[in-house]
Amino acid sequence: MKKYRVKINGMTCTGCEQHIDAALNSVGAKNIETSFRRGESVFELPNEINVEQAELAITQAKYTSEYVEEISSTKNVVLDHKDDYDLLIIGSGGAAFSAAIKSIEYGAKVGMIERGTVGGTCVNIGCVPSKTLLRAGEINHSAKVNSFTGLKTYAGEVDLASLVNQKDELVDELRNQKYIDLIDEYGIDLIKGEAKFVDENTVEVNGDKLSAKRFLIATGASTSIPAISGLEEVDYLTSTTLLELKKVPKRLTVIGSGYIGLELGQLFHNLGSEVTLIQRSECLLKEYDPEISEAVEKVLTEQGINLVKGVTYERIEQVGDAKKIYITVNSKKKVMESEQLLVATGRKPNTDTLNLKAAGVKVGKLNEILIDDYARTSNENIYAAGDVTLGSQFVYVAAYEGGVVADNAIGGLNKKLDLSVVPAVTFMNPSIATVGLTEEQAKEQGYEVKTSVLSLDAVPRALVNRETTGVFKIVADAKTLKVLGVHIVSENAGEVIYTATLVIKFGLTVEDLKDSLAPYLTMAEGLRLTALTFDKDVSKLSCCAG
Repeated sequence: MKKYRVKINGMTCTGCEQHIDAALNSVGAKNIETSFRRGESVFELPNEINVEQAELAITQAKYTSEYVEEISSTKNVVLDHKDDYDLLIIGSGGAAFSAAIKSIEYGAKVGMIERGTVGGTCVNIGCVPSKTLLRAGEINHSAKVNSFTGLKTYAGEVDLASLVNQKDELVDELRNQKYIDLIDEYGIDLIKGEAKFVDENTVEVNGDKLSAKRFLIATGASTSIPAISGLEEVDYLTSTTLLELKKVPKRLTVIGSGYIGLELGQLFHNLGSEVTLIQRSECLLKEYDPEISEAVEKVLTEQGINLVKGVTYERIEQVGDAKKIYITVNSKKKVMESEQLLVATGRKPNTDTLNLKAAGVKVGKLNEILIDDYARTSNENIYAAGDVTLGSQFVYVAAYEGGVVADNAIGGLNKKLDLSVVPAVTFMNPSIATVGLTEEQAKEQGYEVKTSVLSLDAVPRALVNRETTGVFKIVADAKTLKVLGVHIVSENAGEVIYTATLVIKFGLTVEDLKDSLAPYLTMAEGLRLTALTFDKDVSKLSCCAG
């Protein structure tokens, strides 16, 4: 018997599962497990039956098999512990813990090497500390800028030291609950120190050599510093050190206006700084649809955040406590002076000290670890996951990849990574959320595209909030009206985008969105209104009418 997993498009309910089961059963499949929610079927076939027969049966049942993969029928590949570990993990963030927990559930002996603070980027210096301070900044901004008559609100001077202490307490609490406490709970061996490969099966830590049947590299990424003359002599900030400041600077200049620059720039604007964002590109968020970048630029302008585009950097110097940034914009030379300077120009993988060449692990142009569809590196016994691969740099993606590594490296499966539908959120206010293809990407992939764009001033929730700068956009296949991408700038866009993620993942259409009920006066209603906008003027509809 051989075991297969088939990714199937078109299933929407348990009835679909029954249809697939019946189709596969008709060709002799055994032990069939079909899930419409996961969009897949796992089954076994006798050796004399080709999997193509199963795919044909699925097609005849009016469904489409997207891809098929053979997976191992064995439970796991944990052997006799001849090595020190079944799985040895370098790093201790989201990918590392996800892989460790699942591997231990398979029965593996797991070690985890960490040179710094347990927990990785998200809980320590990324998502958790930034988002709690972002919320504080939003409250302070709302107190200063109130669009409702009859309300008297005000904001005093921000005690940043107190806010940072409160942030640090939350980080400590979550680090313990979600990471450190789990080490003993699951019986993970934590090894403190710097890991370096000495050969394809061995690492050295603190002078000790450790071997393992499988390795996972999950060392994450750190701030990438651009090559600007004089920058190395300047006392600049990174996303980590900015969140440790104890006093709000009068002026903050941010080099870079990607998601880190936007979030942290708006945070300190809301806390009281005069903020300027500088970028080389002429277009803000150029990888997004133009309607999104235009809406975000309008937000920045309305809120009083300065944006300087199309910059060429000449040099940077420090004069006393001030930082001077010499730039050229539109062929004109300018000097910008700032109390604090934040460098937010992207991330680089943490691979420099691993001695990957000794392990036979290949890296890319940016020293990112190259992996295949199964998260394997060029060394079949070494896997990589999370930011160190420079893929989608989100903790939820890292955790998913870590789980796949455990399934493949320890569970003996042959499971492919599926990152075809990954939602992304930039936690500004209003926030930016996107999932699926942009209009340009859809056209590049050969789709005939139909789009719908809805301004936030047509969304009732935005009207009652008196915050109408923003946009909803749906990108669809013109022939089938299958939703290919959803892009939003609005309050609570991050919550709305999960609905859009499910729409795209399960192949739903614009008509499905139209025919679904959306609660009135929620931002999620904007998704349905945008679907209606494909063939109606929603400004001429009554409340909730469709």
